Amino acid sequence: MAQPSPTLFVLIIALVALGPLSTDLYLPALPALVADLETDVAHGQLTLTAYMIGFAFGQLVYGPLSDRFGRKPVILSGLALYAAASLACVWTENITMLLAARVVQAVGACVGPVLGRTIVRDVYGPVDATRMLAHVGSAMAIAPMVAPLIGGVITSHFAWRGNFVALFCYAAVTLVAILWALPETNAHRGKASFGFLRSFSVLLSDRRFRWLLLSNACGYAALFAFISGSSFVFIGMFGFTPVQMGLAFAVMVTGFFAGSVASARLSRRLGAERLLRLGGWIGLGGGSAMGLWLLLAPSPLGVMLPMWLCGAAAGLLMPNATGLALAPYPKIAGAAASLLGFSQMGIAAVAGTLVGHLLGETPLPMAAVIAIVMAISWWSTQQAAPANCRGAPTS
Repeated sequence: MAQPSPTLFVLIIALVALGPLSTDLYLPALPALVADLETDVAHGQLTLTAYMIGFAFGQLVYGPLSDRFGRKPVILSGLALYAAASLACVWTENITMLLAARVVQAVGACVGPVLGRTIVRDVYGPVDATRMLAHVGSAMAIAPMVAPLIGGVITSHFAWRGNFVALFCYAAVTLVAILWALPETNAHRGKASFGFLRSFSVLLSDRRFRWLLLSNACGYAALFAFISGSSFVFIGMFGFTPVQMGLAFAVMVTGFFAGSVASARLSRRLGAERLLRLGGWIGLGGGSAMGLWLLLAPSPLGVMLPMWLCGAAAGLLMPNATGLALAPYPKIAGAAASLLGFSQMGIAAVAGTLVGHLLGETPLPMAAVIAIVMAISWWSTQQAAPANCRGAPTS
């Protein structure tokens, strides 16, 4: 059985960061991409939505496969597929080809986050997993914080295709590192108690698992609604440059970082249930504040400051909901992580599509979508961890 180590922690972060890097790095390039491929904003945003759809459905496969065959071979296969699809994105000649390549890229990419979280459950067990997921979240927050900044620089010097060259290089380096340094962590491989569909049935019959799944998914959907609309709002409506847009995006990410750090440090004292409820309340406040602020006095601050609160809420919601959901299911942890990831990306894709189609002359549609999914997440936390549920603090 693999033991916790600094090397393993770094590998987990590299895997989990594959998701946000693949969406956030090229955000400043979206307007240039739209112009170069002679398409419109809605189709440009579809490059994000197509990615999320592929990401969602791919996770349904990787988790159960890793329960049966082990984490490492499945991870290596996914990374190889991702690298090939990244090169296809570089060579694309029209928006249709790019959308197809993004779907394939997403199917490869999702192996990182879904099995990164599963490895945490394998190695750290049901008690420490929530705290370690928060540590992973705070560390990987660096990826979406710096990715738009790096993407802005790459776009300025190498055009939008340079971002996909960078993603190919990241995947290649990560693949070599996994091949060399990652031990197999699944002690139960080949011994799962249920079949593929039976595992999903067992999980979805658990009422608390369903509420935790929805809380986690809607928390991420708020972030993705912002990701989908941020470049068009800040560059197209407020006149930011790509680099300035990257800086504005980083504000939200510092909120996510703060929430993740708070979750890791307070988990032993307060327990996962209380932190989950706290995240729900903060998200409800942030989403409501953005809608009211932009309705009364539209400005960049009206997006950035409330989004900081929503980012902090997600930093509290996601590791605690994930840890609580995975804890009871060690033998089908991969399947559980797959369902969490599928719902997360599926609901995020819906939120992103709504933003792409509703955005017009103001950022209000984006704010409305964020407020709605944050309200749903808040309600889900109240059902999954009611105020009279104290639960055992994680340790």
